[in-house]
Amino acid sequence: MAWKTLDEMDLNGKTVLTRVDINVPVKDGVVTDDTRIQRILPTIRDILAAGGKPVLLAHFGRPKGERVPDMSLSVVRPALEAALGSPVKFADDCIGLHAKQAVSELKAGEVLLLENTRYHAAEPKNDPAFAAALAALGDVYCNDAFSAAHRAHGSTEGVARLLPSCAGRLMQAELSALEAALGQPVRPVVAVVGGAKVSSKLDLLGNLVAKVDYLVIGGGMANTFLAAQGIDVGKSLAEHDMTDTASEILMKAQAAGCEIVLPSDVVIAREFAANAANETVAADACPSDAMILDAGPESVARISEVFEQANTLIWNGPLGAFEIEPFDAATNAAALKAAELSEGGNLTSVAGGGDTVAALNKAGAAKRFTYISTAGGAFLEWMEGKVLPGVAALG
Repeated sequence: MAWKTLDEMDLNGKTVLTRVDINVPVKDGVVTDDTRIQRILPTIRDILAAGGKPVLLAHFGRPKGERVPDMSLSVVRPALEAALGSPVKFADDCIGLHAKQAVSELKAGEVLLLENTRYHAAEPKNDPAFAAALAALGDVYCNDAFSAAHRAHGSTEGVARLLPSCAGRLMQAELSALEAALGQPVRPVVAVVGGAKVSSKLDLLGNLVAKVDYLVIGGGMANTFLAAQGIDVGKSLAEHDMTDTASEILMKAQAAGCEIVLPSDVVIAREFAANAANETVAADACPSDAMILDAGPESVARISEVFEQANTLIWNGPLGAFEIEPFDAATNAAALKAAELSEGGNLTSVAGGGDTVAALNKAGAAKRFTYISTAGGAFLEWMEGKVLPGVAALG
């Protein structure tokens, strides 16, 4: 899809409405993790370097159209200033007189943060009048919030239709990485999909079997697929009402030439607790009073073989109950193998989704992947093959 970058825009002397995602965690009025702030700095700095004046649009929490004091973006301002190393001006609204005045007073080299877009009920409704009020504040629109690109809101889609538009550096990096992973990938391609429920990732699985060469399924989802093959999974987390659907996916994969990789051995326990007594058994030998909590070493060896044969990897979801030891072993081992291959230049690896990033960080592998997406819902919808409104509007 054709979308412009900052390099293709004339920004000198222009007010650049810049949609960012700084919906960061806050405790006792202090930002506790500034990762999302750090990721938008290249865009802000490049706009400033090109002579543009960045005016930041963002949401914070879910105020549902009300001015909720605890959801004011003013709480993020100190962390943003610290990251930028310079003052950031603030306006207590994102449209109207206060916003217009703040924009008109903005000087070259300065950055302005506007108040929470979701203080307006018109924002999630993508109301044309709201989008027009936003557009009236700037000359150019830059979207650097891929993580909000799956939402057709006023600040992500509506305003992009009204101004010359482009992708920011983070958006550009996300789209380039995703295009390399599924759009025009170097084959063979392997996808790892884990998590609790098949039902929550039906669209994802249906899209992937037609696009990848190997599909590794882990977590509770794998149990549902094992059950679909008539295997007793004991008390394991599984959706027994989804076994017909799992069987259909297995048939679709076979028809598409996609090999589905399920656990051949599993780690079982009688209780879901850290360091619970456990043992490794064949995938079809789970006792009726036990539950499957992780993939076994034989399964990890097979996954590692697949990674070694692949050129491209896309990962969403853990392989087991990664939150508690020792049931994080398969996820950790597979993640470290992917990291090793990526670092050696033998694998292009892209991962995304909240649990995924947490699991890869826990394994100490995240920083060695080719690209880690900051997005949750947008990353999943992109993997599902859906059009993202915030990206489509840039075309």
